[in-house]
Amino acid sequence: MSDAPLLEAIAARRDDLVSLTRALIRIPTLNPPGRNYHEICAFLEARLSAKGFRTEMIRATGAPADSDRYPRWNLVARREGTRPGDCVHFNSHHDVVEVGHGWTTDPFGGEVKDGRVYGRGACDMKGGLAASIIAAEAFLDTHPDFAGAVEISATADEESGGYGGVAYLAQHGYFDPARVQHVIIPEPLNKDRICLGHRGVWWAEIETKGRIAHGSMPFLGDSAIRHMGAVLHEIETVLYPYLATKRTEMPVVPEGARQSTLNINSIHGGEPEQDEGYTGLPAPCVADRCRIVLDRRFLIEEDLSEVKDEIRRLLEKVRAERPGFDYEIRELFEVVPTMTDRDAPVVRSTAAAIERVLARQPDYVVSPGTYDQKHIDRIGRLKNCIAYGPGILDLAHQPDEWVGIDDMVDSAGVMALVLKDLLA
Repeated sequence: MSDAPLLEAIAARRDDLVSLTRALIRIPTLNPPGRNYHEICAFLEARLSAKGFRTEMIRATGAPADSDRYPRWNLVARREGTRPGDCVHFNSHHDVVEVGHGWTTDPFGGEVKDGRVYGRGACDMKGGLAASIIAAEAFLDTHPDFAGAVEISATADEESGGYGGVAYLAQHGYFDPARVQHVIIPEPLNKDRICLGHRGVWWAEIETKGRIAHGSMPFLGDSAIRHMGAVLHEIETVLYPYLATKRTEMPVVPEGARQSTLNINSIHGGEPEQDEGYTGLPAPCVADRCRIVLDRRFLIEEDLSEVKDEIRRLLEKVRAERPGFDYEIRELFEVVPTMTDRDAPVVRSTAAAIERVLARQPDYVVSPGTYDQKHIDRIGRLKNCIAYGPGILDLAHQPDEWVGIDDMVDSAGVMALVLKDLLA
């Protein structure tokens, strides 16, 4: 069968695609703390169940951050075909990051202007979620006699690690290769790119220790902040130049992320910050504790144990050179790099669909940061997984975030053709 009927069905749903994207943006699913997760899942459940999907609302009970005040809700919807076959699963996270400053539009207004939909999460990744739904609905209407199954999920907490979302579902068998064979995650990697995977990450908190004393007699104490200054100096003068020499053959974008990187997420030492509105002065004390959080991104050519040892060797060097220096490391989070083979079925089908819709060959890229493919891979043991979706990655988490309407329509067309290729 020609592609034309399916692509025409996508084009006819353009206004519906815009309306759906705006509706999703208008549900402020802020993470942290995890607001309105049930509301967005219930909204999607109503739509998809009306289209013949069997839906499940799943709370990630006991997962990190799950609480009665902020429960971690997920939706999985499945539509069975008329005969046996593979299952194609579209997975999107429904949570968004904080708004931040600098907006000229309403972050949760879903404003449409100059061919774009604006709002927090428009790009990352409610536009992709909407595009996958439109793609599935158009496919089901034009190919009712399909084989296998189509699944759509909207999952929690990707922005904070995905443990209340995809990780929880993977632990409970939802991404078992016997149940699901192909996964597309519509993250905003541009409509002509196929994202094969991501770099690795190790987060750790380093605490330097000191001794409290009166600030007028600092010589009677030992400043943990000064000790941390020595650590930061070593990172700045030794570690950063060393990391800049490490390069990867992974097609990571943007170019700057093809080397190993380190970000200092936060630093705090001494007296706790007071509540907003406090007008008094701080107490005169020498800081007896100082903490930083490190965000280390590493390459598929690097070993995680060596990544950790680099930091430990640095700290031991400071200890050997600095009297009174003491520290602790607390490991917070780790994920090894992952990269799907370019010959995987979902990669081949998506590449062919991009050529048919956009009349050009795709670029193959790797994400600089992790996303939920890590859980599908290492917990679900499902390797046939990619990220593909509308939107420009650089706009994620920015003020005036937007997604292009034409890009959503084109990406929906690509996703629909993947369904046709794999199931029809």
